Amino acid sequence: MPLDAICLAAIREELAERITGMKIDKIQQPERDIIILSLRGGSVPSCRLLISAGSGDNRVHLTEHRFENPTSPPMFCMLLRKHLSGARIKGVTQPPSERVLVLDLEAPDVMGDISEKSLVVEMIGRLSNIILTDSDGLIIDCLRRKGGELTDKRPVLPGLLYREPPAQENKRDPMNISKDEWRALFDSACRAVADKSADKWLLATFSAMSPLICREISQRAYGETDLCLGATRDGGAALCREFFSIVELGEAAGYEPWILTDQNDSPFDFSYTRITQYEGLMKTVREESFSVLLDNFFTRSAQQRRIRQRASATEKTVKNARDRLIRKLAAQQAELEKTTDRDKSRECGDIITANLHIMNKGQTVLEAQDFYSDAHGTREIALDPMKTPQQNAARYYKEYTKAKSAEKYLTEQIGFGSKELEYLDSVLEEISLAESEREVGEIREELIRTGYIRTAKQGKEKMVESSPMMFLSSAGLRILAGRNNLQNDKLTLKTASRSDVWLHAQKTHGAHVVISCGGEKPDAATLYEAAAIAAFYSSARSGAKVPVDHTEVRFVKKQPGGRPGMVIYTDYKTIMAIPDGELVERLKR
Repeated sequence: MPLDAICLAAIREELAERITGMKIDKIQQPERDIIILSLRGGSVPSCRLLISAGSGDNRVHLTEHRFENPTSPPMFCMLLRKHLSGARIKGVTQPPSERVLVLDLEAPDVMGDISEKSLVVEMIGRLSNIILTDSDGLIIDCLRRKGGELTDKRPVLPGLLYREPPAQENKRDPMNISKDEWRALFDSACRAVADKSADKWLLATFSAMSPLICREISQRAYGETDLCLGATRDGGAALCREFFSIVELGEAAGYEPWILTDQNDSPFDFSYTRITQYEGLMKTVREESFSVLLDNFFTRSAQQRRIRQRASATEKTVKNARDRLIRKLAAQQAELEKTTDRDKSRECGDIITANLHIMNKGQTVLEAQDFYSDAHGTREIALDPMKTPQQNAARYYKEYTKAKSAEKYLTEQIGFGSKELEYLDSVLEEISLAESEREVGEIREELIRTGYIRTAKQGKEKMVESSPMMFLSSAGLRILAGRNNLQNDKLTLKTASRSDVWLHAQKTHGAHVVISCGGEKPDAATLYEAAAIAAFYSSARSGAKVPVDHTEVRFVKKQPGGRPGMVIYTDYKTIMAIPDGELVERLKR
């Protein structure tokens, strides 16, 4: 649902209670539309405030999510650092019924004097913006500069006086209307547009309300989301009652963070009140706070969307290489099947040799006794009339020798190709499991090293390698898991001690997992938790239970001539583990 003004009021209340009085410690801009403020403040735990001005995901909330920062901070980020580093948050305000949030700040200037500034976050769709103003309301700078022409109604440029976004025309403020005024508007609408549905009338008449909430009001009043105004038999009494119950939630401290998920538990929508209109088609879950709700709904899905966009080109390259390899293997397999009849060529050569005395050049067919047949019948052998009998025999012997050599060569090539196909499948699995853009970059670097991607070497920046995923077991032992094939090799063959415990999902693609146990045998709980991690970060993560092999690192060897990540291991045992995402996330934290 769009982040409407009433939902924003609920978020404002939560943030005002949490961050008022805290100081801005760090400022980051990991994405073009996202600002992260790291806050600290005495006895209050440190936290991170996310501000997004994206057209489809504008929002403000506390976040636990970690972003990757660019190597060079953008100009707007540098400006915010200059003006807001060390600033104290005086309060969080919201203009009445507007999708605008204002952080009122006290910030030290270059001389050390304290001055008042405001960070204005406008969450109005494609016109969303982040604007920094001084104590006089003048714009210091903004994320998106707008205007400059005489025809612009509301230019947003440095040096100009900041003006709030214009109110929606012909719409009433739901927070500032009496019940008598509401009934007058309803009666007028019943006379003019009786066939209009109640939810659409609410949406067109009042600001600060999303389509989801308008449908919910209609559902609560009459059990239908699209009931026409003319079909109401109570003069709109039920609709009026439910309308004001929603509007008065803030006065009654009744805002609640609810998230809606589909049957696959994927986030579908959210609201500040429980939604009943889907009647069991959606699950409703109450989150502990609006920040947790928005973090779960937007941040993780937005990050995965960005990763998928960045990974699409790499994924396409790997899929094309895999498809070519599959076609090549099919052709080689067909050729190999043809070599199974090579003995017939040798037999034909033998029969021709045995009958040279009765053959003449120019003959097209030889019909002779088949001494290779149990019935000792005759066999017809096609001949080349341009060749002598001896040359025809030599041709069949050559075909036999060629087929015999081909069988050996094709068997080797199919073996190599099958391993290469397994490697490409593992790379595709890595891409699907990638959790950051850096991981996608490391996979691309792996493909460059293995020759699947060509790139110019000149001017190329050296990529900073990421560290393996780190987990802490319930017993306090450290568990490491590789993010890609190159990291799997490094973790297993270089980083891990020989006495550490190594785990991998059985007969499937997945991460190498190592329990750093210092030569001691890990407890059963730690072993199971590591197995759950290996199962989760594998291509079998959708299964109910996954067999996971475990052995000591000293029994794991690099596969001779194998691609990155390919190993062989012995002296292993198998444990069944559930790929539990919640357990994995808890161990990671």
